[in-house]
This record gives sequence, C-alpha cells and structure tokens, in this order.
Amino acid sequence: MPLRRGPFVRCWFSAALLLLGLAAFSSTSGSEHAATAALPAAFSDLLPHFLVEPEDEYIVKNKPVTLTCRSTPATQIYFKCNSEWVNQNDHVIERTVDPATALPVMQVTIEVTRQQVEKVFGLNEYWCQCVAWSTTGTQKSQKAYIRIAYLRKNFEEEPQGKEVALDQEVLLRCHPPEGVPQAEVEWQRNEDVLDPVSDPNFFITPDHNLIIKKARLVDTGNYTCLAKNIVARRKSNSATVLVYVDGGWSEWSKWSACGADCSMWRSRECSQPSPGTGGKDCQGLDLQSINCTSEQCPQTVSGAEDVALYVGMVAVALCLTLLLIVVVLVYRRKKEGLDADVADSSILTTGFQPMGIKPSKPENSHLLTIQPDLTTTTTSYQGTLRSRHDTTGKFSMSNGPLLDPLPNGSHTLHNGKLNSDPAEFVSRLSTQTYFKTLPRDVANTSYGTFNFLGGRLTIPNTGISLLIPPEAIPRGKIYEIYLTVQRKEDLRLPLAGCQTLLSPIVSCGPPGVVLSRPVILSMDHCFDACLDNWAVRLKKQNYEGAWEDVLLMGEELVSEPYYCQLEAETCRLFTEQLGTFALVGESLHMGAAKRLRLVLFSDAYCSTLEYNIRVYCMDDTQDVFKEVMQMERQLGGRLIDEPHVLLFKDSYHNLRLSIHDMPQAHWRSKLLAGYQEIPFYHIWNGSQRYLHCTFTLERLSLSTCELTCQLCVWQVEGEGQSFALDFNIAKDTRALDSEFLLMDSNATALAGPSAFQIPYLIRQKICSSLDAPCPNGADWRMLAQRLKLERHMSFFASKASPTSVILDLWEAQHFHSGNINQLATVMADIGKQEAMIFLVSDGEC
Repeated sequence: MPLRRGPFVRCWFSAALLLLGLAAFSSTSGSEHAATAALPAAFSDLLPHFLVEPEDEYIVKNKPVTLTCRSTPATQIYFKCNSEWVNQNDHVIERTVDPATALPVMQVTIEVTRQQVEKVFGLNEYWCQCVAWSTTGTQKSQKAYIRIAYLRKNFEEEPQGKEVALDQEVLLRCHPPEGVPQAEVEWQRNEDVLDPVSDPNFFITPDHNLIIKKARLVDTGNYTCLAKNIVARRKSNSATVLVYVDGGWSEWSKWSACGADCSMWRSRECSQPSPGTGGKDCQGLDLQSINCTSEQCPQTVSGAEDVALYVGMVAVALCLTLLLIVVVLVYRRKKEGLDADVADSSILTTGFQPMGIKPSKPENSHLLTIQPDLTTTTTSYQGTLRSRHDTTGKFSMSNGPLLDPLPNGSHTLHNGKLNSDPAEFVSRLSTQTYFKTLPRDVANTSYGTFNFLGGRLTIPNTGISLLIPPEAIPRGKIYEIYLTVQRKEDLRLPLAGCQTLLSPIVSCGPPGVVLSRPVILSMDHCFDACLDNWAVRLKKQNYEGAWEDVLLMGEELVSEPYYCQLEAETCRLFTEQLGTFALVGESLHMGAAKRLRLVLFSDAYCSTLEYNIRVYCMDDTQDVFKEVMQMERQLGGRLIDEPHVLLFKDSYHNLRLSIHDMPQAHWRSKLLAGYQEIPFYHIWNGSQRYLHCTFTLERLSLSTCELTCQLCVWQVEGEGQSFALDFNIAKDTRALDSEFLLMDSNATALAGPSAFQIPYLIRQKICSSLDAPCPNGADWRMLAQRLKLERHMSFFASKASPTSVILDLWEAQHFHSGNINQLATVMADIGKQEAMIFLVSDGEC
C-alpha cells in the first residue's frame, strides 16, 4: 500500500502547486487572467528556463545592489543566498505574459546590502542564485557573486624619477593599490593621458609599468600613475623624467692655408647635437694645428733661422747652470743634518729601558670556586692599569674584540651594560646580504657582544626580550647578537582565510650561529590564551624570505628545536635557531577572542571652536602602544584617559564607536551618523598595526572649556567599554600621562652575571643538587611543580640539565620583578639545604 501511495501523493502535490501558481498568476490583473485561460496545452510539459539570470555585482560604499531573475514558464521563483533561502517578504515579484508564446513570465528581484556581505566575510564569498518552479520540475540559475568594492589609498609601488640620455629606453614602475574590482591603470604626463595607440613610443606592460622605447626631448616631464575602479581614483606621486642630451662633435673643417708662422689649423664645433637639459659638453679639442712642410712654408727673411738657434742655445745653458747650483745646496744641507744625528746618538740608548710587568695576585682568591675561562673575562676595568713597580708607565689591556677602546677610555669586559652607537651597528649589519631586510629603526633594535656567560637583550617598552643563558654560546666563541621588532608595513606576513596575527614580528640573529642550548625569546601576544578556542602556529621566515610553520602550540615535540611556554599575555619561545618569528592564529569557533587596547588622545591645547578626540583600537601588545604614543607625541597629542581592554570575538560583527551625554547648550558633534564603525575584518586580520576613529566636536563659544561626555566602544552583539570624560580643554591640570610616558630606563643589553638574578656559582650548585633523580621526588620535578611549570615536564626531561632550563625560564619571567628570596623559600620547601646559599654575601659569591 505505501508503494502505491507515493506516486499518487506526488501527482497530487504537483497539481496543487500548479493550481496555486495559476491562481497567483491570475490574481495580478484581468488581462493576465484572460491570457492564462488561453495557455497552450503543452504548458504542463515545459521546464522553466531563464530569460534573465543574476549577474556578479559590486557594492560601492553602502549602496545595496539589486539582483534580477526572469523565467518562463514559472509558477514560483525564489532566491537562495549562501545556501539559505531569502525571506519571501524580501522578494519583489512581477508577472507578465510573453506575447509571442502566450506563456507566463515571472520576474523576481531582491536587494543585497553591505551588512549581509560583511557578515559572512572570511568564510567564503557571498553568492546568490534563483530557483524557478513549474509543474514539470525546477531549474537553478547561475550563481552571482557579490563583493564589496574598495580601493586602498597607498600604491604598493610608485614610479621613481630618472635622468636618461637621448634615445635611451626608460622603465617607470607602478603597482596600483589593492582593490576590488582590480584597479585599471593609465599613465599621465604633465596631467595629459598617454595613449600608446596614438604614440607608439609608449608601451604599457600587462603589469602596468610604462616603457618609453626611445627617450625624446619632448618626453621630459612629470609622469603620474593613475589607478581607478568603480569606487575611487588614486594618483601616485609624480616622477620627473629628465631627458638630457650629451654634446657631439661636428666633422673637422678643412686645413687652413699655411700661415706666416709656418703652421696651419682646422676646427670643429660641439653642435651635433648641442648639449642640452644638463647634458655633458663635448670632450676634447675644438682646434688643431700642425707645422707646414718646407714646400708649403712661405719664404722668410735671410738669417732669421740662425738667430733663433743662438737664442735657444743660450737658454739651455742658463737652465743647466741653475740646476747644478740647486743640487750642490741640497747635498750640503743633508750632510750637516747627518753629522748632527751621529753626534747626538745617545738618545737611542735612553728612555727605552726594558720593563717587567707582573700582574698582582687578587685578594681573597680562595673564594673563587670556578676556574676562569682564559679566552674571555668578566670583569670591568676603568681607565688604565699601572704597574706595581712603576707608577708612571700606563698600559692598556687588549684581548680581541671584547676589549675595543670605548670613547670614555674604559674597557667593558662582558659584565654589565653594553653601551655603543646603535646606528653604527645597524649600518654595519645592513652591508651584509641577509641583513638588508632589517629595519633601520635604531629605537626598536638592541644588540650586544656575548660569550659563554650569556646575557640579555631588551627592547624597552615593547615586552620583547632575548635571554641568552650561560653556556648557550660555546666556550671560546664570541657572538654579536641583535634583537629587533619589525614594522608590519615593512615586513608583510601572508595570512590565509581566517588567520590573524597575534604577536609582533620579531627578529633575532644573526641566523646560523651555533648554540649549545636554547635561548628564550619573550614577546607579547593579544589573544585570550585559551588553546581550546585557537589553533596557534609559530611561523619562521627562512633564508629565501618565505614563511614556514615550525610549531603548533599545544602539540610541541621535545625533539624539535622550538618550544613555547604560553602565559596570559606573553609567549616564551625556547629556540636553538635564531631568525624572524611571529604567532599566527586561526579561531576554532566564535568563542575565540582577541584583546584590543582602546586608547583616547586629543590635542594638548585647543584654541579653536573645533576639538578632536582620537580613539585608537589596536592589538593589546606593548610594541603597538609604544608606536602610537611616539606618533601622538609628534602630533602634539596627549592621553586623555586610561587605556581599556576589550575582548573582540570572532563573530563577524563590526566595532562601533559613539559619543553621548554632551551638554547640548555648549557642545555639538559634527558626526552626521549616530556612530562610527570599523569593519570586522579590518580588526581581525591584524595586518594593520592600529586603527583609529576621530570624533570632531564643536563648542558654540570660545569661552566654553569644560567638556563632559560619554564615549562608548562596543562590538555589535558583543562586549563594550565606555570612557567617562570630564576635563578642561584649555588648561588641563591632569598629570602628563604619568605611568604611560614610557620612561623605561633599563639597559637594552646586559652581559655576564649582571643579566641574571641568580649568581652563577649558586646556579651551578642548584643544578648539581636537583638534576640527579631522588626517590622521594625532591629534585627538579618538584621545582617545576612549585613554580607551576609541570605542563612542560617532558620538555625539561629531554634536556641534559632540566634544572638549568627551569631556572632559565624563571629568569626570563622574573627579571624585573623577581625575588630571589622567594626562590630560596621554594628550595627550602623541597628540602635542599643548598637554599641557605642564598644568604651569603656578594663578596662570598
């Protein structure tokens, strides 16, 4: 019975659908009703076919686009966008009859808004298609893709000015800004559009570069690359092309007749071509002369040649006499000087007596328990050293590159601050091939020279540091190491799909140096540090400049040369290979969140009716905050409230900013809309270091100085933050950015024992005490548990000295705030008497 019922139900449903379609069609107008009654008998056997299908569209600014479908014969048409049916109320339906076939024609239109497209950004492209029904079946139209049109402001490569010789080929490069649809490019010379068809001397390559095949004088001018699409037009900076002409000689003229002086001459001119527009003049003589032959030379007065001969002989005799006198005088003077030197030869045997210098034995030498490394030294000497037996002789010590003289006459031997000229160091590195990609920003680069005692590099106010543990550099080796933070606009990291940059891009090197144990690179991150919400990868740039995934956070292998310790706001990277690193994340679901730091700035003083408040939305890392602070200082801005942190979720909702509760009698906002928005993908991508919105307020009178308002920042359907502002814009008495003035006075480079909290000898004794396994667990495993590092037990166990790696991590975490007495308490809890060693004095250590 069920087998027979199936076909019957399907036939009944088709008939009902046909009746409903015909009823809807006949209800439109009386004329259509008449046409419907006269439908041909073959109508029930036709599948719908499309007369008009939706086409690809671009959304320009906030203007919605309209998609249209027309089909015959069709009883119903609906749109489906991104696999979801569009609400019936959003369709606009129009029914007509094809006069040629008398078949019903149905046309349906819908509108697609920018908000609908942005909602699915990052998942896939937004598409729509329509589905048409008839009594026979259904048909689907082609897919139409809707994209948000834009055109960036900055050209990726702009043309550069050149000076070229006449007839030389000229290449002007242009890479237009990123845009959708892709920008079209045209070239202008002195504001006139160049047309390669009318002037074949110009050629525009498929990648938008301009080639001038043979430079002419008329080609001198200002060249501009113009990029345009349906959204905007962008002009590059003008590049001046100067076509110069080097001078060229004409042919020599004929020789002149032989003159009275028995010579003849010829000439030429610098006129083929004449030098122009800064070209070089002709090189060489423009006049030549030669003596005539005896046959050509005219007859002269008898006896004149004899007179000339006599005069020449007298002149030669005078010259020889003068030369002989000079030689005699020089010889006599040399002989007198030699006699005087021999008479006073006693100076050769005095003042240069041999001297034995013996270094004095240091006091309290019995306190030193570790033999020094003879290849390096770790003591700071100021000034010069005097012999114990000779108080007048000065001797400077030298021991390779570590003892290069400093400007103040002191020698720093790898123990303490390393002060030198950072600009000279960056300049020296830039001459090497690999380091040409390093930024020239000296303020964000630190460097130092290190040996086996290790040390530390820090970039102030960025949260970025490099700890070089003792014994990381092999004994006998000396490395000059640098640490720098890359600007995102200088070094682009390609991101795919929904990936986002979670940390600064940090370089340390030089790459390829041999390390005996891992160093620790510390850098801030800006995500919620929950690996259940994220897939976080460590990326490293190889020698060819390509980025590679070297580590998946949470799935570290102890056999790999990289390992990460993830903290709430910081990542500690153990690495045995130096290079350029960054953290890139991909959210696993919409609960993943990035931390944004919201910062408000305004002009320090206001003397006009307008007053601007700038709201920065940036990744919550110290290096970006430092950059914004430095930029605002140059602009004359000041911080007007404490920064707030906002969790920005992967929900595809934009960030909104609005201002409220202003006294309407004194102030008004010049913002036309009720709020400003920053698109979700601009923030989530992370490739832009900071984004900001400006609120322009206007006071109705210059006498109004008090400003009170509420500024709100929130993610649509998400979290938000608000700033309550109340201050005097004319004479602001608040403290000048107090704790946010970035007054980090710590040294950027420390070498030797001064770079560590734990003295070297004590460190050695702790390692020897805890590395050996104990049956009751009172060894390095208990130290890791007490320091809350038990998640990394397998990593510590893979090292030759697990305790040493634990202490390295403790040093990296607690350099500024570490309390060595707390570590001593942990050692006492473990039950190791070596903890008492922390109580000895500095002299005993």
